[in-house]
Amino acid sequence: MADEKTEEKKPIPQDALVESKHSLILNGKELKYTVTTGTIVIKEEGEREKESEGHKPKAAMFFTAYSLDEVADQATRPVTFSFNGGPGSASIWLHMGVLGPRRVAMEYEGGLPKPPFRLTDNEYTLLDETDLVFIDPISTGFSRPVEGQKAKEYHGFKKDIESVAEFIRLYTTRYQRWLSPKFLIGESYGTTRASALSSHLLQRHGLYLNGIMLISAVLDFSTLDFPPGHDLPYILYLPSYAASAWYHHKLRLRRPLQNLLEEVREFAQTEYATALMKGDSLNKRDRNAVVEKLARYTGLSTEYIESCNLRISDTRFFKEFLRPEGKTIGRFDSRLTGLDRDTAGEAPDYDPSYANVAGPYTAAFNHYIRAELNFESDLPYNVLNFQVWPWSFAEHENAYVRVYEDLRQAMTQNPHMKIFVGNGYYDLATPFFATEYTLNHMGLHPSLRQNISMSYYEAGHMMYALLPALEALKADLAEFIQKAK
Repeated sequence: MADEKTEEKKPIPQDALVESKHSLILNGKELKYTVTTGTIVIKEEGEREKESEGHKPKAAMFFTAYSLDEVADQATRPVTFSFNGGPGSASIWLHMGVLGPRRVAMEYEGGLPKPPFRLTDNEYTLLDETDLVFIDPISTGFSRPVEGQKAKEYHGFKKDIESVAEFIRLYTTRYQRWLSPKFLIGESYGTTRASALSSHLLQRHGLYLNGIMLISAVLDFSTLDFPPGHDLPYILYLPSYAASAWYHHKLRLRRPLQNLLEEVREFAQTEYATALMKGDSLNKRDRNAVVEKLARYTGLSTEYIESCNLRISDTRFFKEFLRPEGKTIGRFDSRLTGLDRDTAGEAPDYDPSYANVAGPYTAAFNHYIRAELNFESDLPYNVLNFQVWPWSFAEHENAYVRVYEDLRQAMTQNPHMKIFVGNGYYDLATPFFATEYTLNHMGLHPSLRQNISMSYYEAGHMMYALLPALEALKADLAEFIQKAK
């Protein structure tokens, strides 16, 4: 009838992809490669029915993929899926810092270059060893839910794992990579995601991994939290405090860093741990001995350590360590210093080590994706989206998030899977001793322990910001992939 209203059907969201050809001279040899970038539309995990049956798209996930040309058998070449952490971070840090064929030009020591910023060819790219796929989880980068869907639904541990896993399954299927050696690489919370994915991909999709690369790992959140009555983090952060004091020449005795850290590790897990466990029953003589050693290893005054009741939280260390000089130190990289409005207070105004990288990486990627890869969008590229908070950990209610059990299960069911862990000595966000502690408590069968390898760098959380560490990291990652594929 003429007066009947007909509802206009909305167009179904479609993939939006751009492909381009590039080349790079690496070790005197030309590498020709193809870049595919854009968005892939995903559905709710597990939905395989046709659109006409009522299952609607859920989100458009943005990615950038690099595949080497002129490969004899593309299907069997290694492929690595990469993401960063946050939660709420896009994938640009690993992408433009170490793995991709183009990288951000930073100062040699990782300091902030003078604007305007620039890109340079990356002689340390991993593209010579593996194809690369950089994934931006929903609400990061250009990834967004489709019209009618709520972004908040994906701002949590479980949905994040499911959506990233679904992207990996889709990409593996559409680009015929099921027979390729497959790897994950994550940084910071990305290591949490990667560990949970190792089990989820295996159990849900039958997708077995050759290896996982964990950069600045956190697999047990109890190692990083400082609530009253929880003494573990004070013990695990101490070697990183000592490394920071060593770097800034605040220790009375100079010795090689490795020797110092072995000594501090031993003190942390024996005398210091015992003292904290005794609490208020600790006698004065033993207390004084512990205070003296803490001062010796951290460069802090005995008076300050006493005022903290032997317990120095991370934020207090950032603020107190260089307070006499009117400076603070970085959370991501304690080598770097900042200036606050005043020297009073418990915590610094900002993290100077993040301020050093935020501008260069943001500018470089926004230029690169449009000017070199030809992807056009007026959307803001969400480098670090704080609107994903509060992040839901409903599956871990009344408990700390721990994903080392997911990793243990995946390694047990797939004993060929290898793990690489990269640690920065000056990382005060995910300290190396906390990672060592976690891996030593995951209950892995002795026959599988050799599947885990660890490397250390005299740098911070983003160790690749320091040029010598970038060179070493590339060599370590390349060796890992060659052995694990």
